[in-house]
Amino acid sequence: MALELRQQLKLSQQLVMTPQLQQAIKLLQLSRLELVETVQQEMLENPLLEEVQVDDERPEPTIAEDSHAPDATQEEGAMQRELMKTAEWDDYIGDFASTSRQATVREYEAPEEGMSFEARLASKTSLEGHLSWQINLSPFTERQRVIADDIVGNLDSVGYLQSTVEEIAATTGATPEEVEVVLHALQRFDPVGIAARTPQECLLTQLEVYGYTDPVLLEIVREHLEDLEKKRYKPLAKKFRITLEDIKEYLDIIQTLDPLPGSHFSSSDPVYVSPDAYVYKYGEDFIIVLNEDGLPKLQLSPYYMEDMSRSSGSKDKDYLQDKMRSAQWLMKSLYQRQRTLFKVLESIVKFQRDFFEDGVTKLKPLILKDVADDIGMHESTVSRITTSKYVATPHGIYELKFFFNSALELDDGTSVGSESVKALIKQLISGEDPKKPVSDEQIADTLKQKLQVNIARRTVAKYRMAMGIDSSSKRKEVL
Repeated sequence: MALELRQQLKLSQQLVMTPQLQQAIKLLQLSRLELVETVQQEMLENPLLEEVQVDDERPEPTIAEDSHAPDATQEEGAMQRELMKTAEWDDYIGDFASTSRQATVREYEAPEEGMSFEARLASKTSLEGHLSWQINLSPFTERQRVIADDIVGNLDSVGYLQSTVEEIAATTGATPEEVEVVLHALQRFDPVGIAARTPQECLLTQLEVYGYTDPVLLEIVREHLEDLEKKRYKPLAKKFRITLEDIKEYLDIIQTLDPLPGSHFSSSDPVYVSPDAYVYKYGEDFIIVLNEDGLPKLQLSPYYMEDMSRSSGSKDKDYLQDKMRSAQWLMKSLYQRQRTLFKVLESIVKFQRDFFEDGVTKLKPLILKDVADDIGMHESTVSRITTSKYVATPHGIYELKFFFNSALELDDGTSVGSESVKALIKQLISGEDPKKPVSDEQIADTLKQKLQVNIARRTVAKYRMAMGIDSSSKRKEVL
């Protein structure tokens, strides 16, 4: 069979992701703060984009109905001019009239006025900087300071040493004995217990510095921290021949110690959430207000639009037209994003009205498909618009993903949301007796008997672990 080349025409439809469409999809999943940064960056790159300047509304001066008002105004102006001529300004200014005092004030204030706001803020002290400051003040030799700096460089974020003595000795060219001497001194710096290799070493160092010499306490910390973690108090009391009250006293002392001495110097800053929308109750209805604070209101630059109409060069005109289309697409995408966000929130409020009325315990099961069908959009669009978005409700600030949860069956055939069950589990645990905490099986039985929620013990354990709550054995307190 001979091979030959042929040309064929074929018509087909396919989805092409244009750069404009990719930008619109990207804007959907940006948080509010990221959106503000993106818009500001676009304003820097696109000369046709500019922010709408809202002029300050100043009340126009009103003319008094009294026919003598103009004369009174003129008379008051004359009195002001006369006062300016006759006022004893030297007595009023006082000591500030001296040239030397004024020069001193200007010299003091001028640097501050020229500094940025960020330059006036003090930076947060780091763990490395705090320890280096103490190393420089200590009576270390130059060789010991090299070893100490290497130890500080091998600390993790909470202050534990992540390298062995032998590795540090090999790096610095010292002997393991020299490293142990420096490490022993460094562990007694502030914070006490820093550069420890194990939690036991960290706590024992703190007990030594704070003057605790009880052999039972030291032995408990050295060998039985796991027993304390798992609340095995009776075997400890039997082994050391002491009472549970003594165990509680030792436990109180241990709880005053810090097993993570470097955590206070952590460089991680708190993340502040700015809600994308607010939901207020007004009468019997809920009002949705989108948060557009800080989001620039965009318009096409009249100057460049006029310049484009006068431009005769093809290159300049093509460039301006391309930037104009990009600016129009961005403004359209921003409008579409806000409109989609409002429609999704409106649908969530409709489905989860009981939550907005009474709180988390009334949260119903909801999936993305329910909202997508309600507003006539695709599930992927709903998923993108609910990513990294937060809403301020009468019961707190929640991520939009929070309102989508699975269902658990009730005995009457209805269902309840998993987040509602988590809230009920948290309520049961918060109201338990600390000396006799409820187990997962008891929680499951309580939910079945009182609330008719069909839930298994392993499901209770899964929800409890997801909320960061310990098991009943670890929640038990000393009698």
